[in-house]
Amino acid sequence: MNFLVLAVAALAFVVVEMTATWWAARPLRNFGIVDVVWSFGFAPVALLFLLLSGEGQPLHERVAPVVLVAMMVLWSVRLGSHLFVRVRAHHPVEDVRYARLRAEWGPRTDAKMYRFFLLQGVLQVVLALPAAWVCLDPARREGVGGLGISGGAGLTIWAMGIVGESVADRQLARFRAQPGNKGKVCDVGMWRWSRHPNYFFEWLVWVGYAVFASGSAWGWLGGLSPVLMLHFLMNVTGIPMTEALSVESKGEAYRRYQRTTSAFFPWPPRPDPTPAP
Repeated sequence: MNFLVLAVAALAFVVVEMTATWWAARPLRNFGIVDVVWSFGFAPVALLFLLLSGEGQPLHERVAPVVLVAMMVLWSVRLGSHLFVRVRAHHPVEDVRYARLRAEWGPRTDAKMYRFFLLQGVLQVVLALPAAWVCLDPARREGVGGLGISGGAGLTIWAMGIVGESVADRQLARFRAQPGNKGKVCDVGMWRWSRHPNYFFEWLVWVGYAVFASGSAWGWLGGLSPVLMLHFLMNVTGIPMTEALSVESKGEAYRRYQRTTSAFFPWPPRPDPTPAP
């Protein structure tokens, strides 16, 4: 089984996946469900890479591929479940990001959103490629040397990301659950050191995948995944949109938070350079 076959199979899957999601989202008038499907969808893509690349070899002999795919499946299920709870809690109210796109695109919304969904599917395949490189490498596929240094390091980084993101999510949920905090800025726990610790640890998960894959032939290409994820989080749909909405809803309190707290990488808070009025 070669890389081209895996890529074509994965792309065919995501086209079906995202087409079905688009058809379901239209009558629901909630395109935000794509976030849930996108997160859950990494599990079948990774499993597809594993099952199509074994050439009949038993799974218990394929140590590194099985471990990396299991890592991706666990992350996929955790994030997908988290987003499902959030989307269900707000339904039928659509996430503000998609509501604004609907207003901006007007009568072209359905067509443009379908192209957006397909792009999300392609991104799934590209980001999941570290699993493909590990599954296709004969040495890693045969379990020679077990996980190796790269596998052990990648697993450790991934675990730090999973735990950190889970803790950050719980801290934010507890803060928002307290009635007295409504409209306030969450600056407790990890959120005191980073305005987006959930994004930082999410990115760390992808660094873990890339490090794990780096011990495989062509595995260095897995470095594209954390680079792309960092770009999207820092410059596209992550921090810029979230920050704009937070400033809009919380005003000067959030601007003060921006002046004192690191945007992404956890760092001790700094004094507010702006004098109090």
